[in-house]
Amino acid sequence: MSATAHGKPFTSTEGHREIRSFVLREGRLTPSQERAMHELWPRYGMDYAGQPRDLHAPFGRDAPVVLEIGFGNGDALLHCAAADPARDYLGIEVHMPGVGRALAGIERAGLRNVRVLRHDAIEVLRHEIASATLDEVRIWFPDPWHKKRHHKRRLVNAQNIALIADRLRHGGLLHLATDWAPYAEWMWDVLDAQRLLRNRAGARGAVPKPDWRPPTRFEQRGVGLGHAVFDLLYERC
Repeated sequence: MSATAHGKPFTSTEGHREIRSFVLREGRLTPSQERAMHELWPRYGMDYAGQPRDLHAPFGRDAPVVLEIGFGNGDALLHCAAADPARDYLGIEVHMPGVGRALAGIERAGLRNVRVLRHDAIEVLRHEIASATLDEVRIWFPDPWHKKRHHKRRLVNAQNIALIADRLRHGGLLHLATDWAPYAEWMWDVLDAQRLLRNRAGARGAVPKPDWRPPTRFEQRGVGLGHAVFDLLYERC
């Protein structure tokens, strides 16, 4: 998972044209990743169907579901799932090398509470996930799209956040993190205006970094450059 989350699967709509917040740049798969995609996808992967799905069926139990959008190489997804066996984890990522790496990691760790989906997350939320079904949604270090002309690509916008808020159960959580201060300000503008969400830290507030959230290498690089890290935690009203 990258601190800038380049390639995070999110789209927004501008008129009738979809604006994606990721650029799909496929790298070469390692032999391990290629094997994982071929052999492990049937076990741990979920194919996009474009219609409502039972989120509990792939896990074989009725447990709260945590959705991580843009899990990168899957390190944080697997770490959190291993530490939280009472909940099931669904990770969405568009980049195949990261998906392959995550699949191999799931098998290696023997995790039973993780599934992955390789598709645009907004399309998944819009067409496959029903209202009030998610226990938590995590968006950690999304691409800040620094240049002003690219701000329209930012995944945190009013439309996307309204969709995510609708998919959270009452009392469910939306957890965002960024190491780009101007993006944190942008997030507060969008999130504090969403009537279905309440900032647990108060208006334009951030919470201390949770001990259970593992740092990413890109986050560490940002900290090394002197960037502050903002964890924003919102509750579904």
